[in-house]
Amino acid sequence: MSDLAWVPQSCALPTDERPLRVAEWDALFSGRVSSVSRPHPLRLRLDLAGGRGTEDRVRDLVERESGCCSFFAFTVTPGQGLIRLDVSVDQAHEPVLDALAARIAASGEHG
Repeated sequence: MSDLAWVPQSCALPTDERPLRVAEWDALFSGRVSSVSRPHPLRLRLDLAGGRGTEDRVRDLVERESGCCSFFAFTVTPGQGLIRLDVSVDQAHEPVLDALAARIAASGEHG
């Protein structure tokens, strides 16, 4: 899914930087997503394989994403060999979460 039309107007990231940010998320997820679940319609849970620098990379990216897309709420929970990332949104931004889940599913990078 390369189309960025699903990015909401409330995103404060400059339009020309959005493809770069999407590429950062794709690179983070590539080969690292071991499971994806949707415990609630407004929350997506990802388990990412850990490794050297992974937690710092996840925390850096979610901090920057929170700065431009305040409708996201991220919770990073390190575990043994994995990093759990919970992504929550409000009702108005559920389609954004749906698009993120679809992007991850389309990549086929999880079990």
